[in-house]
Formats: sequence, structure tokens, C-alpha cells
Amino acid sequence: MSGPANGGPPEGPGPDPAVRPGPAVGPDSAVGKDGLDPGSDPNPDPNPDRNPDRNPDRNYENEHVSDPQSGVLRASIFGVSDGLVSNIGLVMGVAGASQDPSVVVLAGVAGLLAGAFSMAAGEYVSMRTQREVLENELAVERAHIEQHPDEEEAHLAELLAEQGVSPEAARRLAAQIHSRVEHAVDFHALLELGFHPAALGEPGGASLWSFGSFALGAAVPVLPWLLTADALRPSLALSAVALLAVGALATRLTGRSAWFGALRQLAIGAASAGITFGLGRPLGTAIA
Repeated sequence: MSGPANGGPPEGPGPDPAVRPGPAVGPDSAVGKDGLDPGSDPNPDPNPDRNPDRNPDRNYENEHVSDPQSGVLRASIFGVSDGLVSNIGLVMGVAGASQDPSVVVLAGVAGLLAGAFSMAAGEYVSMRTQREVLENELAVERAHIEQHPDEEEAHLAELLAEQGVSPEAARRLAAQIHSRVEHAVDFHALLELGFHPAALGEPGGASLWSFGSFALGAAVPVLPWLLTADALRPSLALSAVALLAVGALATRLTGRSAWFGALRQLAIGAASAGITFGLGRPLGTAIA
């Protein structure tokens, strides 16, 4: 064995020519500490040919509505919309029949309270009943998993295979999922019953949001009448602005154009106000 001429330690083997040196990593290099080019897409599309228009700077997952099954966002938006449209019709109908602002305010406040309590009660009963039905389905599914684990595991493997998983991988996944009953219940609920246990919604919260949002919407056409006796035009103008805003906001759930939602909501509110005002005017004349 030969060493260096000066008697030092023997030299080690040289670099393998088949191994190419990697890029330099550090604060002064073009590659970050995580090994990625700072300008590169951290979530590259595995099939760029299938998505040629994909924008790497756009977070597509954030575009989904947050927790759409919780019912809170839906109850809030539609609660404001219902309160606004229904009380516009009520206030304009009474304003057409009576020139007394106190009568209009009394009718508007009564409509606000009655509608808000009705919305809250209806939302609670509806969501509570739905939740109880789904909880019963979960209890039945849990009992099947605990009493017949092998059959339910085989059934889960079939469900996974129907989603495109290979049969062998489906069997392995089903066995791993069924190692914990809670995981098994979650997957069976999702694939077999069509819902996730964490997305059942909270009836109490949804009903409170329904009450508050309806009251907020219903208060809009009433507010001008508390400030001035000649409040017909201010009430209509304020209500029109609110209708446009609510209609645009509702498109967060529907995915439609904000202008489309705003103008549609305005048209619905205008129709409600126009019809009730037109009916109230001759009725007030006849009563007087």
C-alpha cells in the first residue's frame, strides 16, 4: 500500500465520477436551505400537461368556502337577506297605507322580532333534527364495526377500490384504518353515508346567527323612520344599498358574479317593496 511521498496518511478514494455534486446551499446561494429554488413552485403540479393554465402563485385550496356544512355562514347571509327583503315589504306596505311614522316603526319592529325568532327557531329545529338523524346513523355504523370488524373492513376495502384504489392497496388501507375504531367510523361515514362526523354543524350557533342576521337585515328599512317623519325615500335608498351588498356577499357561496348577485337581490327587494306599497295605498284609503 503506497502513501503520500511525505509519509502522511494514505489518501482516500477519489470522488465517484458517476455522482454529480449537488447545488450549493446557503444564504448566498441561489438555492434555499430547504433545497428549493426560492423562485420555484413549492407545490408543483405532478402533471403540468393536464393543467397548462395553472398559476403557481395561486393557492387554489384557499378558494373553497371555509367549513361550508357548519351552517353559520349560510345562516348569516341568508338571514340578513330574508330580514331585509321581508321587512322592506312590510315597512313599505304599511307606509303606503298610513302616513303616521309611529305606525310604520311599530310594524317594522314587530316584523323584525317575529321574523328573527321564527328564523332562529326554524334553523335550530332543522339542524338539530338533521344532526340527530346523522348521529343515529353513526351509532349504527359504529355498532356494525365493533360487532362485525372483518366484514366491515372488507366492505371498506370495496369502497376504496370503487374510488380508484387498487384492490391490494385498498385491503392494506382498510386494515390500517380499522386498527382504530374512530378512524373506521369516520371513513365509513364519508364513503358509505356521504358526510364527515366533524361537519355535522352546531344548531345552537346557527340559530343565534340566524336571529342576529335576520334582525340586522330587518332593521335597515326601519332605521330612517326613527330619525325623520319623511323617511320613505331614505328608507328605500338605504335598503337598496344593503340589498346590493348582501347580494354581492352571497356570491361567496354560489361562485357567481358579484354584480349578478347584487342586481338580482336588488330586483327581488324592489319587487317586494313595490308590490306591498302598491297594495297598501288603496287599502289605507279604503280603511280611512
